[in-house]
Amino acid sequence: MTTNLETQKCQPGKPGEKPLNGAALDSYRQQLGEGWRIVDGKQLEREFSFKNFREALTFTNRVGEIAEQENHHPDIFLTWGKVKLNIWTHSVGGLSPNDFILAAKADAVR
Repeated sequence: MTTNLETQKCQPGKPGEKPLNGAALDSYRQQLGEGWRIVDGKQLEREFSFKNFREALTFTNRVGEIAEQENHHPDIFLTWGKVKLNIWTHSVGGLSPNDFILAAKADAVR
């Protein structure tokens, strides 16, 4: 699924910025591919499956490069044939548009 989100850039947080909630949160979620779920209203999570460790590692490295370019870093759990991403914005204590941008970019390199 190609969305407008994957063409956007993560932006530095603003003082006093609040986490997304309600309709805004739902709207951003609907722009992501299947498999993403919102955990406790505060994190995005998705597990990706691969044929083997090498493919999972390659994906992990691609996501790592994107995270560096965007200066927005997920928690990444890598194991044989699987990669789990947890994304949230620490400074707002929940989800921001940056999280959805990074998630869309991860989907695009899958």
